[in-house]
Amino acid sequence: MATHSGSSNRTGAGAPAPRPPEQVRNVALVGRAGAGKTTLAEALLAAAGALPRVGRVEEGTTCLDTEEVEVRLQHSVSLAAATVEHAGHRVTLLDTPGAPDFVGELRAALRAADAALVVVSAVAGVDAGTVQLWDECAAVALPRAVVVTQVDRPRADVPAVVRSCRELLGAGVHPLHVLGDDGALTSLLEPLPGNPERDRLRAELIEGVIAESEDETLMDRYLAGEPIGVADLVADLETAVARGDFHPVLCTAAPTGLGVAELLDLLVSAFPSPLERPCPAVARLDGRPAGHVGCDPAGPLVAEVVKTTTDPYLGRISLVRVFSGTLRPDVPVHVGSHGSGWGEQHPDHDADERVGALASVLGSVLRPVAECPAGDLCAVARLSSAETGDTLSDPEHPLVVRPWPLPDPQLPVAVEAASRSDEDRLAGALTRLAVEDPAVRVERRPDTGQLLLWCVGDAHAEVLLDRLRGRYGVAVQTPPVQVPMVETLAGPATVTGRHVKQSGGHGQYAVVVLEGRPGAAGSGVTFSQRVVGGAVPTQFQASVEKGVRAQAARGISGNRPLVDVEVVLVDGKAHSVDSSDAAFAAAGALALRELAAAAGTQVLEPWCAVEVTVPAEHVGPVLGDLAGRRARVTGSVAEPTREETTVHAEVPERELIEYPRALRSVSHGTGRFTRRRLGHEPAPAAVVADLQPA
Repeated sequence: MATHSGSSNRTGAGAPAPRPPEQVRNVALVGRAGAGKTTLAEALLAAAGALPRVGRVEEGTTCLDTEEVEVRLQHSVSLAAATVEHAGHRVTLLDTPGAPDFVGELRAALRAADAALVVVSAVAGVDAGTVQLWDECAAVALPRAVVVTQVDRPRADVPAVVRSCRELLGAGVHPLHVLGDDGALTSLLEPLPGNPERDRLRAELIEGVIAESEDETLMDRYLAGEPIGVADLVADLETAVARGDFHPVLCTAAPTGLGVAELLDLLVSAFPSPLERPCPAVARLDGRPAGHVGCDPAGPLVAEVVKTTTDPYLGRISLVRVFSGTLRPDVPVHVGSHGSGWGEQHPDHDADERVGALASVLGSVLRPVAECPAGDLCAVARLSSAETGDTLSDPEHPLVVRPWPLPDPQLPVAVEAASRSDEDRLAGALTRLAVEDPAVRVERRPDTGQLLLWCVGDAHAEVLLDRLRGRYGVAVQTPPVQVPMVETLAGPATVTGRHVKQSGGHGQYAVVVLEGRPGAAGSGVTFSQRVVGGAVPTQFQASVEKGVRAQAARGISGNRPLVDVEVVLVDGKAHSVDSSDAAFAAAGALALRELAAAAGTQVLEPWCAVEVTVPAEHVGPVLGDLAGRRARVTGSVAEPTREETTVHAEVPERELIEYPRALRSVSHGTGRFTRRRLGHEPAPAAVVADLQPA
């Protein structure tokens, strides 16, 4: 579901009629960028009669890639959906971006889908990124098949790609079609003897299907040499795919239509319906389990917003998957967040809204529908409070659905408005970005004052900035990200601060004696007094502390605050007429500056604890890169089941600004990391020398 910036979603007629869950198929198209997902989706939509002709990515004419940035880049950057009818079934295709920066969009599609088509190019083959996407599907136990695309292109090597699928994607991968020398497809379900290699593949396919069959006699019949009819195999193929351990491989050439009709038929005959996919766990608002929720149109309403977009004319548009019950127009629903039952996500969402018109989606076209029963998807316009991941339920029995995991954005991009008029619009635009994309985090850092847009990676950042400037008309600049340095005392010292002024009338008189020394890491500024004999009257001691803390916050050397110091007020003098709170606050500030001059200061830099997870073969390059970032590696943990290793390290925050880019390079796009702020440590002389003058 995507929108043109500056053009509204079109409202069309002729939406497929709602169907019972057993006649619904929700399929995510998953694969690396350039594998041909959007082109395949176009061909499937045209084959189903929903499009008069197949659009072209190169020409920007596809049904699903309609954002200006997608047209310009010629690849998908957001989840798009299209619902069509074929052979008496409603089929919704969910086209996902292939770049790792948009894994949040992928995971939203996997939540909405009941099966996945993993798209692999016959030219590029299976790479580490494809395996990672396969693992994303496996992590949520999503049934999946493989589609080898672009088989008509030069340098396409279908047999080699099929072999690599079987080697790299694990057990249960079996070709369903073979491509003949004449370019024609042959189904391995059909008995065509005479080719030993094809006979071997057919035998493995049939054995794989029968192993998943609920007919316990079928294997005995097969082993006894009894012919097994194609109709029996197709019926059991659906069971095999639905169980998630059998993965057929098909071949297509979308521009010529090769294999497209066969794939469309397979989606309705051999892919699981929503009835065969368990609904996500559901809780009450207080966190108590709500029991089992099934895919029943007559059951309690449980639906989830899986995608949010903003249209300049229609406003907020929510793509909703209905897991239970039936969503109808003009009916009140409860909009609940995950904060109530499953941990914080949108803790302020706990409101009732009235549902407006419902629509079936065909890319950017919205076609009105009367209702959306369990198992189906629809678009809902103008849900003012609902955001991606929120649950829609019965206001009398509000529920929340367990959230899907979101990527943790680790690339900070500083943004600032280019003009005062842009500044007025920037906050609202950033809020809308965060509503549309839950993988975005917006932060105003109190220690630097910078407004940071936390992104998953460079491609993600490029798209977000493009939307700010294009869709929302906000001109922004991206200054360098600032790392907040601080200072502490280099040693102990005792000084006197004198604030004495006479200018006629009441003067200003305050003298304070302070002792100072470095404090424990993370202690901030601690202030105490050891004044004897009332040298500094009690009512002025708090003013001295106020002046000390204000000066520490401002910093001694420009904008670097003074932290982790112990300050003790030990003596001073006051005047019966000219002393005041303001005078002693000024004397305290002056004394702290004198302390810094006498003891010297040391620059401290912030450090973070990081966890870097990569495939085992990339651990060496990751360790080498971390060593060049002054990191301290504190350990590593191997995860044999996933063939991954997680490296634990402590790294200066300054070295992490560009780390998402470096990790992507050394891990070939397969690495991920998280960070946690630790505290401050002394900065090396080279780092101090490199700092800009304060």
